[in-house]
Amino acid sequence: MLDQLQEELKQAMKKGDKAAMIGFRNIIGKLKAAQIDKGEILNEEESLKILKSATKQLKESVDQYQKGGREDLAEKELFELSLIDKYLPEQLTTDEIRKVVKNVIQSIGAESMQDMGRVMGMVMNKLIGVADGKLVQKVVQDELS
Repeated sequence: MLDQLQEELKQAMKKGDKAAMIGFRNIIGKLKAAQIDKGEILNEEESLKILKSATKQLKESVDQYQKGGREDLAEKELFELSLIDKYLPEQLTTDEIRKVVKNVIQSIGAESMQDMGRVMGMVMNKLIGVADGKLVQKVVQDELS
């Protein structure tokens, strides 16, 4: 993944696209920092985890900038988010998540909110990387209540 990002950076440099260059440098920097912390090359799953974390931080920054009336900074963060989104797996819809949740609830015989921890654990293991944890939590709560 790092190689792909570096290739994208080269293309942005050739085109003179400063916004893309800054965005790709930020993303590459985050991945390289994680790689240095780990002491070895990141695998695909670890890279995706870093990118998801970066996405979450960027979304929070966008919210803060918009609340503070700084649309210029929010736009920069949104652009970087769009760069990262190309490398993340497509997220499941609420209906697709609901199907998985119902299957898990049925398979373990969950009946109440007391079973939420078990259901969440199994669902998140199945949907790792393709579903937002908060959305999964909301669907599980809806199905168990």
